[in-house]
Amino acid sequence: MGTKSREVIFGGRHRLWKSRVESTRQEARAAIRKAHRALAEEWSVGMEGFGGPAQPSPTIAQCLSGGLGWLEVECMRCHTRVSLSLDAIRRPRDTPVWKLEAGLRCRSCATLRYKPPVRLVKLTDSQELNPYPWDRPGNER
Repeated sequence: MGTKSREVIFGGRHRLWKSRVESTRQEARAAIRKAHRALAEEWSVGMEGFGGPAQPSPTIAQCLSGGLGWLEVECMRCHTRVSLSLDAIRRPRDTPVWKLEAGLRCRSCATLRYKPPVRLVKLTDSQELNPYPWDRPGNER
């Protein structure tokens, strides 16, 4: 004649709290994604409308978490615009977006001695412009 097991006594309560914790985690993840998207959109509107300031900017991971996976840049010399995928950029995910500007260069109007810099325009959730061969950080010829 034994006693009831702990599973019988506390099992229902444990499963209830486990499901509540899981639903709370899902809500928290959704709230974090929403906050990341708001942060990235605010920075994007500031860059597109006012031309800066570029700092502080969201990180690559925050942009991807918020659903904004494309960065639009413009060449300072030929004014060619292109959308670059943030997934394709080989940098750590905790890198701020403004740090990418120094490593991006335009190939179309480059000479042997000079590759003109680019400026960051905005973040988008889809590719708005046609792809174009750009020098990305880490691409060596």
